[in-house]
Amino acid sequence: MSKLDFASLLCSRLCHDLVSPVGAINNGLELLAGEQDETMREAVFDLIEKSTVQTSNKLQFFRLAFGAAGGFSAHLDTREAEKSLRAFLAGSKIDLIWNVSAPELTKGGVKLLLNLGLVTAEALIRGGTLTVQFNSDDENTSTVSVTGEGERVIFSEDVRAALEGQSKDSDMEPRLAPALLANMMAEELGGTIKVEAFSSEKLLISGSINSTH
Repeated sequence: MSKLDFASLLCSRLCHDLVSPVGAINNGLELLAGEQDETMREAVFDLIEKSTVQTSNKLQFFRLAFGAAGGFSAHLDTREAEKSLRAFLAGSKIDLIWNVSAPELTKGGVKLLLNLGLVTAEALIRGGTLTVQFNSDDENTSTVSVTGEGERVIFSEDVRAALEGQSKDSDMEPRLAPALLANMMAEELGGTIKVEAFSSEKLLISGSINSTH
């Protein structure tokens, strides 16, 4: 896949995720223009407020996960990454356990964690627990693991293929963009990604990367 094709895929995914909350804001404003009942106006204001927060949270997350956050800096604060993922998951019935002790990681490392977190969270269709872990050893090798556990886990084979670098260009869809980006980040960092376990209640994705990249 060319860089231009992947950029188009990523943009399509971004627009898909933002169209719902932005559309809700627009619909709310249209309703306010003609609504006189005070109770209804309060309900519409509440809808607009929630949709605005959701849009802001998603934009902040995508800025780190997909974009060029941090400007020319080679590293990013992991606290910002955790904050953005928690905000993104707000209201989703998913509890986040963030076991990343490193105060900062390379941009690629942060993107890898966030995109793996996104892929795993999407598999937890009824909520559950999302655990993100990052550990470094003394040989410049770091291990990443993201685990999702819940009442119902759905994880498709095409997402798995995208994560593990087995996708065909003919199979590319916007919904696969986070998995594809995670795979690209792992390769750029001199590592790989593998789905270690998958059942109706658990998904475990792990990877190893070169900490010096």
